[in-house]
Amino acid sequence: MSTGISDYRKQEESVTLSSQPAGEGLEQELMTINMGPHHPSTHGVLRLIVTLEGETVRDIKPVIGYVHTGIEKTAEDKPYWKAIPVVERMDYLSYYFNAMAFCGAVEKLLEVEVPARAQYLRVIHLELNRIMSHLVWLGTSCIDLGAISVWWYCFREREAVLDLFEMSSGQRMHTRYFQVGGVIEDIPRGWVERVRRFTKTMRTRADQYAALLDKNEIVLQRLRHTGIVDEATLLGLGVTGPLLRAAGNPWDLRKAAPYSSYDHFDFKIPVGTIGDNYDRYRVRHAEIYESCDIIDQALDGLPEGPFITTDRKVALPPRHELATSMEALIHHFKLVTEGFRVPPGEVYNPIESPRGELGCYVRSDGSSRPARVHMRDPSFVNLQATAPATRNSYIADLVATLAMLDPVLGGVDR
Repeated sequence: MSTGISDYRKQEESVTLSSQPAGEGLEQELMTINMGPHHPSTHGVLRLIVTLEGETVRDIKPVIGYVHTGIEKTAEDKPYWKAIPVVERMDYLSYYFNAMAFCGAVEKLLEVEVPARAQYLRVIHLELNRIMSHLVWLGTSCIDLGAISVWWYCFREREAVLDLFEMSSGQRMHTRYFQVGGVIEDIPRGWVERVRRFTKTMRTRADQYAALLDKNEIVLQRLRHTGIVDEATLLGLGVTGPLLRAAGNPWDLRKAAPYSSYDHFDFKIPVGTIGDNYDRYRVRHAEIYESCDIIDQALDGLPEGPFITTDRKVALPPRHELATSMEALIHHFKLVTEGFRVPPGEVYNPIESPRGELGCYVRSDGSSRPARVHMRDPSFVNLQATAPATRNSYIADLVATLAMLDPVLGGVDR
């Protein structure tokens, strides 16, 4: 089920910013400038080669590779379970999603069944991570628009999410909480209550963000009818996630191809109308509420049972057995030093990240290390929309449009 955000536009007069430069009919010289690689809006180490005619953007070419870290090749040099903290560091705002895509691919090759409790715990952490990622996007984007106060408010809530991650995993970022077959440990006492308090507060705070931004005339004029890309163009480029949904297409892998028990939850898919920057803002803002609903449902129905698979070929033996069982100690030692072997084969595992379809391709040769790891990162694919979204617009709109595209260069370069 999808839900439109056109209601937010009903009482608003449309604001059309002309893309025709001043002095129409006068011949103007084209000028090429570099934006970056240290981009002024701090969305990552991205270089843009911009061709201008006066103040109008005539062409733009993204140049990437400035934060290339060789993550995929590094993962291929490690046992499967030791590759998890490596892949987490690609899209550094979506580390749970990176781990989920990789672990899910390995689980398919192993044909391991993930316990229901582990699936629900994964969903809760994924949706908390989605909220956190959207908060970072909204806060930094508002800096680009001059609404710096919102940045402080968004990062206040981000800190609350990171506190929850620290409580459940011991780490605020790059937690390595997801494991092949489940999660590393069960949630601590009191964590569920803290998450419930957070989701209740988060809805109120999201209302406050809307109150600050939806009636701010400067923000509205910079977002409405700027950076428009139609659905057909986005589909042709392979763009997914909030950018595609902002153009009216409700594609979301949590609904289209449910994984990790997402089919157990009732939630809506916010969609836009014309695919401009305002629609992109409204879609992500609405997704925060939907994520809160999913989290609450998962907490209400959280099953009892193990938090990781009972298949001892994959999972470490319980810690308490190490002091009394020599067999458990040897098994633990072999898994930690050698890892587990994965049957030969290949698989592609796609999930819905905060930026769109995040897919992990893993090929196994039967050893304890992957023969090939490749990630389909949505930021890399979505960056193609930069040119059609900004061509023939004012350079002042370029910064706002890039912010609304929400690229994370760690995922782009890998």
